[in-house]
Amino acid sequence: MAHDLEFFFDPVCPWAWLTSRWVEEVRAQRQYDVRWRFISLWVVNEDLRAEWYTPEYRAGHLTGHQALRVADEIRLRRGDEAVGDWYTAIGTAFHPDRRRQEMTDDPERFVAGVLESAGFDADLARHVHDESHDEYIRADTALALERTGKDVGTPILTFHPGTEAEASLFGPVIPKVPRGERAVRLWDAIETVAASGVAELKRTLRGRIDFT
Repeated sequence: MAHDLEFFFDPVCPWAWLTSRWVEEVRAQRQYDVRWRFISLWVVNEDLRAEWYTPEYRAGHLTGHQALRVADEIRLRRGDEAVGDWYTAIGTAFHPDRRRQEMTDDPERFVAGVLESAGFDADLARHVHDESHDEYIRADTALALERTGKDVGTPILTFHPGTEAEASLFGPVIPKVPRGERAVRLWDAIETVAASGVAELKRTLRGRIDFT
């Protein structure tokens, strides 16, 4: 199936979460087809030795990776659309509901509760510890970075994958989800920038995150 967009996400990243809600806002208006794919910050940073990358930071990235293992099992059982449903459920729990510490404390129990509340089989929670999913997650992560280059974060977007018009970029990094026509205008602008071949357009100052 041809997709309008491939969205590479790590569930633990709040910036990826906000961008994904923007994508869902646009998809509802234009009926775009989105494939939800994986990029693991736990994998991306596994060789990082920077002082700021503390064990606590690393543990936070592990929670995202564990959620991706569950996402991969959902992909195998129910396909890409269900992966999007899982991302909505776990992302809501992590970010607007601010329950990520529960995942760190007891990942299997926490994930089972989120799965059940979203209409999934709670038994899928055992896959948080299933390393057999790591090969696929690593491959998706490598593909995302092949498309943009290294030294980027999440999310990574690929417009029109598999076509002559394919174009990828990191971001956009937004502090609040645009709605309605503003969301569509941003989509058109980002797609235009991606297709243009622009390599970088950036500022380091970010607005305050607003999950409302």
